[in-house]
Amino acid sequence: MIVGIPKEIKQDEYRVAIVPFGVNALVSSGHRVLIEKEAGEGSGIFDEEYIKEGAEIVSSPQEIFDESELVIKVKEPLPQEYEFLREGQILYTYLHLAASSSLTKILLEKKIIGIAYETVQETDGSLPLLIPMSEVAGRMAIHEGAKYLEREKGGRGILLGGVPGVEPGKVVILGGGVVGFNSAKMAVGTGAEVTLLDINLSRLRYMDDIFKGRVKTLMSNTHNIFDSVKNADLVVGSVLIPGAKAPYLIQREFLKSMKKGSVVVDVCIDQGGCVETSRPTSHSDPVFIVDDVIHYCVSNMPGAVSRTSTFALTNATFPYAKKIADVGVESIVKTCKPLARGINLAYGRLTHRVVASSLGMEYSSLDELF
Repeated sequence: MIVGIPKEIKQDEYRVAIVPFGVNALVSSGHRVLIEKEAGEGSGIFDEEYIKEGAEIVSSPQEIFDESELVIKVKEPLPQEYEFLREGQILYTYLHLAASSSLTKILLEKKIIGIAYETVQETDGSLPLLIPMSEVAGRMAIHEGAKYLEREKGGRGILLGGVPGVEPGKVVILGGGVVGFNSAKMAVGTGAEVTLLDINLSRLRYMDDIFKGRVKTLMSNTHNIFDSVKNADLVVGSVLIPGAKAPYLIQREFLKSMKKGSVVVDVCIDQGGCVETSRPTSHSDPVFIVDDVIHYCVSNMPGAVSRTSTFALTNATFPYAKKIADVGVESIVKTCKPLARGINLAYGRLTHRVVASSLGMEYSSLDELF
């Protein structure tokens, strides 16, 4: 199979979808690997390193899309890439279709086979390709939130850990999944007062046990969310329904009760965000203010620590990428259920039930198409 790796063009995105080891493994298995010139430089990986492992360097994204049967990316295609997509091509990347009906329609029109990292799901319910970037984003959420709490950045002038004789900052985390867990680890490490809310009692018991009572746990409901965020200095939104648009847990009216200069980091902005007033931002222009509350809604947070993120991501994504290249999509549907669950659309039909439901569109089962 011909495998193509274009350079990421999303603003402030420095990750790349493959590392030199991955090139070696694919080439050794008889595949061709095309990589756009300088695609890896943002992660400190240079063309010579790819060439050494057998990759072919091409000069333009159009060449990648024109020749490749399988295109591997980090982020979803942007409008300037739409014209390069062609019927039957396999696109393997983060797609987040529930938050973008426009992208969904384009991929359906182009009859792309879209395999979304975020919906590849193991039988135990885990999301192996979402976990590494969730770990990065969860840890970064506390770093970024703490930065924007500084007075010079427009925040309340709060040091999360406080000092002897001064109370610490208050951190509220909505969601106890991978992002929430990693945010809690970092927040506890600063010495902050941490409250975590989730709808799963078993998860709350786990958090209470792991953190030895250092994290206050609450059942997530409207009453508890409102009471928690109004006293918070930093709120981290980290809820996830695989494939679906994130629910709005913080309504616009909640902001009026929050402290002036408090910070919200909406990590689930890729899936539409869990704060009603959230909108995607970039690392170059990461925040905006609504009702005196600072909103940090960067949609590719791990891109800022690109080398760490690239290697963490490809550790998880590459084994599945090689399987796609080795056996093809039809075989995957029959033999690899976790990867089959990642197929969001194929041949002009939506094949992920939750994505289709979120968009109010018709769902088709993979069995119908393959």
